[in-house]
Amino acid sequence: MALRAQNRNPLAVALLLLAACSSAPPAPEWQGNAAGSLHVFQQRYLAGDTQGADEEFAFARSELTATGRADLVARAELIRCAAQVASLVFERCDGFERVRADAGAEERAYADYLEGRVPRAAPNEPLSQLVAYGVQMRSSRITPQGIAAAVDLSSAQGWRRPLLAWLAVQLKRAEAAGDSETAARLRRRIELASG
Repeated sequence: MALRAQNRNPLAVALLLLAACSSAPPAPEWQGNAAGSLHVFQQRYLAGDTQGADEEFAFARSELTATGRADLVARAELIRCAAQVASLVFERCDGFERVRADAGAEERAYADYLEGRVPRAAPNEPLSQLVAYGVQMRSSRITPQGIAAAVDLSSAQGWRRPLLAWLAVQLKRAEAAGDSETAARLRRRIELASG
């Protein structure tokens, strides 16, 4: 299964690479199933389709748990948590925490990054950049320019869920500043994007 480069997530790519050994026999079916479902999960979650996203994630997780490999389950959980951070959902990453003890150093470092505890350079890829803006927001280090960039990025990708979250941040800032004209414009944009 080939993914366009702009839709790749570093952790999803790691799962896809498991299935991409050209000199080896065909990869087990679970690898393609899990990678495909994780990709669809991301797209549905970012589009605002919670039910569809949950179904895809449950299927991917089931395929991964069948291997008994906590490291693979940890990566899947981090893919879910990264999509949430990009959408300004800052819940604890409980799925990852349940397998943290058996996760690798890279997975633990990425989880710490998502929590805003350690810095990390974001690859020049839309979802990774949006996750980075979410981490900055979570750790109260984001600038107004960063918020605007997150809105523009979400809009350009057609990602409804993060777009609405980031527009709500802009609206709150405009209201706090007493900028009624900007607030009215943002309310109209939110209404349009919500439809």
